[in-house]
Amino acid sequence: MRFRMGSWGPSTRRSVSDDWVCALPRDKSQTFDLLVANWESVYAMMSVSLDDSLSLKARGELVCARQQVTVTAELFERVSSLLVSFCEVVERHSRHLRSFPSVRPLNTDFFRGNIGQSAASWNSILHRILFGDRSRFHHKVRILSETLRRLNVEFHKAALGISKGSSLHPAESWKALDCIHYDLNTCLRENEVLLKSFLRALPAQNLGAFALDMGVPLAAGSVGAQAWFSGASA
Repeated sequence: MRFRMGSWGPSTRRSVSDDWVCALPRDKSQTFDLLVANWESVYAMMSVSLDDSLSLKARGELVCARQQVTVTAELFERVSSLLVSFCEVVERHSRHLRSFPSVRPLNTDFFRGNIGQSAASWNSILHRILFGDRSRFHHKVRILSETLRRLNVEFHKAALGISKGSSLHPAESWKALDCIHYDLNTCLRENEVLLKSFLRALPAQNLGAFALDMGVPLAAGSVGAQAWFSGASA
């Protein structure tokens, strides 16, 4: 039996691709768009700051480049914290899911550094061992969160060595910043896919509580908003 896009029955197993290409209901779509726009905005600022640092270095303006790296590290921490916070909120709200969305393991080819590649390799191994969407979902959320934390630590370590002029191998530290930036981008894209799959599986009456925890407004009149403002339990 074939199913048309958007006509999935309750027993139909959806793939990650299905969840990604199929449109969300209006209130869930608004939540998705607001969250992603926030992540992308901070990520863009961090990327521009890093590009400025590299441009200053290339022109030989090392003092200015070191100062700019400090700004970049602060923005890196901001975007990584947003993504980690999302993983933590999803962990809490996943208890409301009647069924868990399918997830794909992280792909080592999408990472450049050891932290990302090691995390992806471990995720791929456990994905094959674990049975059930619930276990696979939770493991991916946790490994993404831990990877983001470790990337932030490594970025700050390299940035600090550059800004203080204490790095024994400054050229390698500059390369590390670019590599970690690339892997952060991979984690960001993974979080976006995870967010859409999670929102699709989240019961509508629980959307308001999730949006509140994520700090985004919910459209007035939506099912989730009505449940939240009426004092219904999350």
